[in-house]
Amino acid sequence: MDDVDRRILRELQKDGRIQNTELAELVGLSPSPCLRRVKLLEEAGIIERYVALLNASKIGMGLTVFARIWLTSQDADTVDHFTDEIKRLPQIVECHLMAGDCDFILRIVAADLDDYRQFQINHLTRIKGVQSVKTEIPMQKIKLTSELPI
Repeated sequence: MDDVDRRILRELQKDGRIQNTELAELVGLSPSPCLRRVKLLEEAGIIERYVALLNASKIGMGLTVFARIWLTSQDADTVDHFTDEIKRLPQIVECHLMAGDCDFILRIVAADLDDYRQFQINHLTRIKGVQSVKTEIPMQKIKLTSELPI
């Protein structure tokens, strides 16, 4: 990956729907070599996929919470069962296995606090192996980006 590839990736992170001719102009290439480079970046798995970023508030999912999860055990069966269940819940938009105090951190979206509470009662705490759930509620969003520094 060279500097031109990095410029391409920076531009695509800003606008994944940019036309190839405009992208080529921004990165200093003609359209054909630019498209070829994008295809190579896709084939190499550097570009995994293209998505639309939605305004959560405008689709009724304006609350984001972070839930710290402690399991009854960290054995493979308990962890695998938990991760399988988490993958089925679309409200959970991020799940990280942690080293440290808790076993997992989840980022969860909901319509409001009541909606989250029902989700916690009806789903999170019912997963076999969940010992404890501690919810953190952010007061203000300072930064949220999907752009990686390249």
